[in-house]
Amino acid sequence: MRARYPDQEGYVDRDGVKIHFEVFGTGKQTVFFLPPWAIVHSRIWKAQVPYFARHFRVLTHDPRGNGLSDRPSAPEAYSDDQLAADALAVMNATKTKRAALVSLSGGGRRALLLAAEHPDRVRAAVFIAPSVPLGEDHPLEVAVDAAFNQEQASYEGWFKYNRHCWLRNHRDFLDFFFSQVFAEPHSTKQIEDCVGWGLESTPEILVATQRFSGSNLGRADALGLAQSIRCPVLVIHGNEDMVVPIAHGQALTEATGGTMVTMHGSAHAPNARDPVKVNLMIREFVEGPGQIHTWRRSMTRRRRALYVSSPIGLGHAQRDVAIADELRKLHPDLEIDWLAQHPVTEVLKARGERIHPASAELANESRHLESESAEHDLHCFQSWRRMDEILVANFMVFHDVIRDENYDLWIGDEAWEVDYYLHENPEQKRAAYVWLTDFVGWLPMPDGGERERFLTADYNAEMIEQIARFPRVRDRAIFVGDPEDIVPDRFGADLPPIREWTERHFDFAGYITGFDPAAFADREAIRESLGYRPDEKVCIVTVGGSGVGGPLLRRIMGAFPEAKRSIPNLRMVVVAGPRIDPQTLPKVDGLEVRRYVHELYRHLAVCDLAIVQGGLTTTMELTANRRPFIYFPLRHHFEQNFHVRHRLNRYGAGRCMDFDEATPDRLAAAMVEELTRTVEYRPVETEGARCAAMHIAEVL
Repeated sequence: MRARYPDQEGYVDRDGVKIHFEVFGTGKQTVFFLPPWAIVHSRIWKAQVPYFARHFRVLTHDPRGNGLSDRPSAPEAYSDDQLAADALAVMNATKTKRAALVSLSGGGRRALLLAAEHPDRVRAAVFIAPSVPLGEDHPLEVAVDAAFNQEQASYEGWFKYNRHCWLRNHRDFLDFFFSQVFAEPHSTKQIEDCVGWGLESTPEILVATQRFSGSNLGRADALGLAQSIRCPVLVIHGNEDMVVPIAHGQALTEATGGTMVTMHGSAHAPNARDPVKVNLMIREFVEGPGQIHTWRRSMTRRRRALYVSSPIGLGHAQRDVAIADELRKLHPDLEIDWLAQHPVTEVLKARGERIHPASAELANESRHLESESAEHDLHCFQSWRRMDEILVANFMVFHDVIRDENYDLWIGDEAWEVDYYLHENPEQKRAAYVWLTDFVGWLPMPDGGERERFLTADYNAEMIEQIARFPRVRDRAIFVGDPEDIVPDRFGADLPPIREWTERHFDFAGYITGFDPAAFADREAIRESLGYRPDEKVCIVTVGGSGVGGPLLRRIMGAFPEAKRSIPNLRMVVVAGPRIDPQTLPKVDGLEVRRYVHELYRHLAVCDLAIVQGGLTTTMELTANRRPFIYFPLRHHFEQNFHVRHRLNRYGAGRCMDFDEATPDRLAAAMVEELTRTVEYRPVETEGARCAAMHIAEVL
């Protein structure tokens, strides 16, 4: 799922070639992101578009040869003049009078042509790693160019940049090329994206682009164009660029009289690998420094906290408001703003909490996970990887809030985007920061094979390296649980044990229920107040706040008639939740379906049996109240299958069942067994919220 979809899209037909474009936002100024080469399409700018669309009007288009644009076969169709004319045609079709151009690599040649030959249409130009023939060529570059059309016995290293290699093994070239584009460690997702985009084109198209455009703009032409540019110019270039030597960026800067930013440690596409820094540099260049309208002396400011609560399920909201309540007891003057999404915002509204207006700008993470799910199946790790565009977009929303407002404290409850990009950009830390989580360590699913073992270990290694290099980013890291709740696995074959590492880097709060189980001692009175009769066996079915649990609800509802025959006094209440329409569920006689149940935890606390998904919050609520329950971990959901299950096993709680094996008769039999067995769970901590608040209060 994309973080931002276009407000307008269409095609412009230029000499029989259709070019697809997209327009985002309605700002007064337009920022036009040009495609670099037909080896990728406009999605190369996915880390930029959502952020800039909140502040500008944004224009993108797919290059001829890839994406939704046409793929002419003639080499002359891919000359720099033709590609620049495509961009100008897109500006005309979208009624864009003037724009700030942002280009990457080969797109720099088209930006150069537009800025020099159409100065009235270009108000500023940003060149990222410009592939413009101005700097001195590297000897390897010369040798590779000379060998491009020569057939070789084998193709190794940069000599894979060869037409015969492309035509014989397109995928092998893409794998190599993008490993050089993203030479930074831990760039697996960026490489994976670009290889996928590259496969949307063909090797024949790539050959056509090189047969013509590579010689179209010569050194003398480029120099003359650069020296004629009169608009402001910013050049951004990584000093570890393995594709376009930094000398080209330096020469373009000198020829245009522009400004250059060297990104030390960055390779060829910092817009994708270092998006936060690149976004901020481009915005400041295009818009100018932000204006300060008000300011208050630090000692006259009230204490303020920004609480970022994960939208993945409702459990975070329950524990976060409990922590906030305890934190206010320790600091009565503390103001708390919440940066959160639906369905968390519903809980916060009911509590009268202040939801920051910028919350409306957040891209929806829950909807993304739903779009990735199948029947009771959600590959949690891979879905999270594919949420990278949403995560960077949401971090930029967070950044705008903390840039414009003063906070003493930031709290992130599994706010992955905040934690990751703060470690990638530690200079952005300007307040105390506390991180909370109830699991540590990405774990591979068995059927993911060697590739998934490598990827999870790589992500874990990056996190470990970040914490070791910048321990100052997290003022406190709090694990919602005890050390024994941590799985006995390693982060990877050559990485430390998860529990041992976590004990060194986290404080432990114990589990946070968000309520006191002692308040439910008089079960019968509470049951009566909720409308349940003493002679009923009440079964509550719930799958949390996302729509992923729809198939499980239908499976359980299908088993109800069989269960009712075995348990005549059974009363089953199905809670659809905020993201499942009850009208889409089957109609079953004698079964109640409710879209929403206020204070659901009270119903769970006094039920005779619960049937739930394998999420931590609901299962631990049931454990704390010593209720029998059956839980179904989602297939391929590593957290539910490993982290949650390990914790529940430690408490001796619940009965785990496999979705595929839960036939009506088996599920009915399991319900009978669970309704008749004696519960002997390990007691759950009751001071978790207070303990977490005390840890947080220390940094205020």
